[in-house]
Amino acid sequence: MPTAEEPAGEPTAAGIGDASATLLARAREGDAQALDLLYSRYLSPLRRWARGRLPAWARDITDTDDLVQETLLHSLGRVEIFEPRYQGAFLAYLRRGILNRLRDEIRGARRRPAVEGTASAAADHRPSPLEEAIGHELLASYEAALARLRPEERESIVARVELGLSYSQVAEALGKPTPDAARIATSRALLRLAQEMARG
Repeated sequence: MPTAEEPAGEPTAAGIGDASATLLARAREGDAQALDLLYSRYLSPLRRWARGRLPAWARDITDTDDLVQETLLHSLGRVEIFEPRYQGAFLAYLRRGILNRLRDEIRGARRRPAVEGTASAAADHRPSPLEEAIGHELLASYEAALARLRPEERESIVARVELGLSYSQVAEALGKPTPDAARIATSRALLRLAQEMARG
C-alpha cells in the first residue's frame, strides 16, 4: 500500500527508470502486457530478497516463493494508486508489500498452535543472500544503519546488495543515466552505510 513517502504525480524517470516508468504508465492505463512485463522484471529479484526472511517456524503450506508471487500480483493489481516520489520508489513499494505480508505471516503463525509434521518442518532453512554476505550478527546493525540513509541511498544498496541487480539494472531501477552512474551512486551509498554502521 502506498505511503506518505509516495506523492501524487505521473511516473517519471526521476521516480523509476525510463523503461519501468513507461511500463508503469501503461500498466496504470490497464495494459495487461505491461503488467506482465513488470511482473517478469521484478519477480526473481524479489524472490532472492525475500528468501530466508520468513522464519521456518512461521511457514505453513505457503512457502516464501509463493508468498512473493501472490504479493507481487496483488501489488501490481493496485498499481493505479501508486505514484512515485523518489528514485527507486517503485521497487521500494513492491518490497514494502512483501515485507508487510511476511510480517502478517509471522503474526499469524504466532497465533496458531504448533503442529508437528507439517510443511513447515521441511521449510527452506537456507540463509538469505544478505545473511550469507554479512552474517547474522551484523544484520541488525546493517538494517538500523540502512534505515538512517536517504531513500535513494537505501534503494541503491538494496538493489545491488540484497536484490543482486547488475549496475545496468540498478541504473534502470533508480533512473540513473548509465550503469557507471549507478555504480558510483551505490559506492557512495555503501560508504555512508559503513559510516552509519561504525557510528551505531
